[in-house]
Amino acid sequence: MDALSLIKDTRDALAHSTEAPDVVTEAWQAQALAEAVGEHLVVTGPPEVRVQAGRLCEAGGRACGSLRAPGQRSDGARAARLTEIRDPLSALHCLGGLLDASGGALVRAAVEAEEEGLYWRCIEGIDAADECGDRVVAILRRFDRRRASLARDDPARGDPVRG
Repeated sequence: MDALSLIKDTRDALAHSTEAPDVVTEAWQAQALAEAVGEHLVVTGPPEVRVQAGRLCEAGGRACGSLRAPGQRSDGARAARLTEIRDPLSALHCLGGLLDASGGALVRAAVEAEEEGLYWRCIEGIDAADECGDRVVAILRRFDRRRASLARDDPARGDPVRG
């Protein structure tokens, strides 16, 4: 399944989450997507973005661990269905928006949290969303530099996003 579809599904689920535990679950889903997108770009992305993509993958993985509820299985992640990223730039922009939305939703959930464990999971999730968002921005900058470099070297060259 394409990354954009999975990001949209997760964003919709996050928007419809009203209870704090549901928000945390959807934030976990967003972090799992960040990890999967990073991993996919490490393998299939242009060489210029692979280091930053690896950092996104690592940050998303750490975040999944901190957001996972006791007893929650990792095999329930939508990200497991990721098979392709047809438009890396659009996917990264949408992923950045999803991470921003999940951070905002986690702020609201933290305010409403009645148990301390849930509150701290929200706080850790906010930090994780911010870190992954920074990693997404770093990858987008690499794509921009690559595009500028390709345009300078050969203005007639094909799609600068594809490796």
